[in-house]
Amino acid sequence: MQGESYETMYQPPNANSWVKYPKPNPEAKLRLFCFHYAGGAALSFRSWWDDLPSTVELCAIELPGRSFRPRETPFTHIEPLIQALTPAILPNLSKPFAFFGHSMGAFVSFELARLLRKDYNQSPLHLFVSGQRAPQLRDRHPPIRALPDSEFLEELRRYNGTPKAVLENAELMELLLPTLRADFSVVETYSYTPELPLDCPITAFGGLEDWKANALDLEPWREQTNSAFSLEMFPGDHFFLHSAQSLLLERLSQLLGQIVQIPSGVLLKEIKPLH
Repeated sequence: MQGESYETMYQPPNANSWVKYPKPNPEAKLRLFCFHYAGGAALSFRSWWDDLPSTVELCAIELPGRSFRPRETPFTHIEPLIQALTPAILPNLSKPFAFFGHSMGAFVSFELARLLRKDYNQSPLHLFVSGQRAPQLRDRHPPIRALPDSEFLEELRRYNGTPKAVLENAELMELLLPTLRADFSVVETYSYTPELPLDCPITAFGGLEDWKANALDLEPWREQTNSAFSLEMFPGDHFFLHSAQSLLLERLSQLLGQIVQIPSGVLLKEIKPLH
């Protein structure tokens, strides 16, 4: 839209700082909530909305400490993050919905789905997890959140998700490092608690060259659902969701298109706490 700023476009119908609607679509049959990776933001999904089905409304989650929320303190543990996110997302669950989470976002979306089931009898119609080991597996890699700056930056280079120009900009990195460290803390301090598997289908996406989460790390997501499971691999490393974006969105659109064919009366439950 000419003459309209991106930030203006990003105001959701149920306006709050957590949920951003890049392109509001009142006629949509399904809302896809996207949960960003460590160091990411709602803007990480800014180029997605035109490639999704017209029946789907993209809703990007924005965690504190970045982009439109730079002055807020980022979370360092997943439990308080989920407790704060839940009441913010609830007013946006007035339509059938699905979750997509990449890397850190996979754990956030998974734990949010479990809390919604436990406390609100709600469930996404589908959980898409990307670039993250199954939650019941231990991390094979040592933590990096407390490394000295030079070593921490070197580890970031391995992920290949931060532009070289950004990594080499000392002033910019000084601003970004606290949030990056907090996000890595969310993942590295995550402790899985066994619960019954989810009832929604789960699809796990991975990068064929991803050293952080390979197919063997992704396959055990199968244990987290009582429903259908599939594992789909794409060319690329940990950030294949950018480098192979067209392939990923083509497949995601196919799966979302199948979901919205289900009669709407079967999909939606009233939002109310169980206790």
